[in-house]
Amino acid sequence: MKVKGNEFAAKARGMAQDCAIFFFCGQDEAGASAAASDLVTMLAEPGERVEISGADLKADPARLGDEARSTSLFGDKRHIWCRVAGDEAHDALQTLIQTGEAGAGEACPVIVVATSATDKSRTAKLLEKRKDAVVAMFYPPDLRSVTQAVRGMGDASGIRLDGAVAERIARAANLDVRLAQSEVTKLATYLDASPQSPKPATMEHLDAIGGASEEDGFASLVNAVLGGQANRVGPEIARMKQTGLNPVGTLLAFERRAAQLARISAALGNRRYQDLDKGQKARLGIFWKEERDIAEQLQRWRGPKLDRLTHGLTRLHRDLLTNSQASELLLAQGLTSIAQIATRR
Repeated sequence: MKVKGNEFAAKARGMAQDCAIFFFCGQDEAGASAAASDLVTMLAEPGERVEISGADLKADPARLGDEARSTSLFGDKRHIWCRVAGDEAHDALQTLIQTGEAGAGEACPVIVVATSATDKSRTAKLLEKRKDAVVAMFYPPDLRSVTQAVRGMGDASGIRLDGAVAERIARAANLDVRLAQSEVTKLATYLDASPQSPKPATMEHLDAIGGASEEDGFASLVNAVLGGQANRVGPEIARMKQTGLNPVGTLLAFERRAAQLARISAALGNRRYQDLDKGQKARLGIFWKEERDIAEQLQRWRGPKLDRLTHGLTRLHRDLLTNSQASELLLAQGLTSIAQIATRR
């Protein structure tokens, strides 16, 4: 079946019980990733998470079926998580389906988050008419929908947000629901709020915890690291520590830029960046004040190198979440490594 991103939340719980293959795609990579993470929590028995990269699926299409029909060392349940680019997962999913229909046995849930893919891709066409599969297409969000989502996050965290406060969080997160969730969680911690003990949040509370969290606070660090500006990376990382930028929120800014570079690269094909007209740049989210930096970063991060960046950011994100006490150090080390790679054109 096929659903739009704005329909997903209402149908997700039922699909989590009835389907086994989930393909998240569309221009809103942040929304697709957030929805995929939510879906895992709705699985009857998510168990162990096994991650397979798009490059690995493409190199060995049979591996997905082998992993999906295996059990963990202790016989526990598992689910497969794949972050891919475009149609990298097509052959692997096709093999999984064909071997299943041939009697290979039941497979665990497979979640695929596809950067630069749409509901018109080969993978989506393979799955969209199947009753045991879901193709979820996420379009770029608008301010109103993200503001509503932020208010929902606040309700779930025990924070009462009025429209103005929720909209400010949405704008500060650049309409990225993952970053917005990070800010709501930080706000709940600051207010010591919970669903059992809800508290109102005001603009003053946001000023107290989020003044350095807005997009401009991340931009210079993102551009220094991804632009390979070696002389600026050290001072920018020091500034990150001094201003108390949230490590996960900071990393999300890098993930957003990597996803944007992937969209631009897919739209360009064999053309040059200079061939994009103003309308195309607007649709790709390229604003005039960022244009020079984005053009420079595109020269450094293309093809397999960009794919490795995406997978590397995903691994780093997982490390930050599992080692929260050392997250600032892990982020600094990870960004330094990325900057070193960026210096090599």
